[in-house]
Amino acid sequence: MTKISLKPYNDYCPQTLFLYGTNNEDGTPDLGLFCWFSYYWDNEMGVMCAIGGNKRTRENIEREKIFSANLVTEELLPLADYLGCTNGKNADKMKLGLDIGRGRVLDVPVLENSPVNFELEVKDFFPQHDGVVMLCKMRNVLQDEELAAEDVTAADKLFKIAPVRTTCKHYFGYKGEDLGPWGGPMKSLNKD
Repeated sequence: MTKISLKPYNDYCPQTLFLYGTNNEDGTPDLGLFCWFSYYWDNEMGVMCAIGGNKRTRENIEREKIFSANLVTEELLPLADYLGCTNGKNADKMKLGLDIGRGRVLDVPVLENSPVNFELEVKDFFPQHDGVVMLCKMRNVLQDEELAAEDVTAADKLFKIAPVRTTCKHYFGYKGEDLGPWGGPMKSLNKD
């Protein structure tokens, strides 16, 4: 295989999508779409994530030091795409009739329609030039009860919930199908 050199990019390294749930200063919930999310080990399972740029989600996390990470599924993609493409300071952003609950351990908003919700506490912030990397402790994991069934394989559970990934400024389904470019799936939402 012949290799060519290119400027740095991550186009063929798909990443799973999460809606980060934070509390605004007035206590109202806010959800933002992110994918720079992975795991680490330090005597217990933790989460490492990054947010680039100045975003309401980042401001809320830096102030509160807690947030939720709600797994995005194919079913949730139009909503997630809208929440990711709409500025957090837009007063109408969260007026979608979302089913938002609260964490069981941390006071964070969780998207009830998501099959897996992490309640995360930031232990370390590593500020960068235009972003921040965070190491977080998992304080609780909420998941749909049916995912605990022992008579169903992990592959079958993943197939059923169909988590969404992103790369090349497109969304991809669990089986690899192209679900559209960023900003595309939200067009199917009825926001009235």
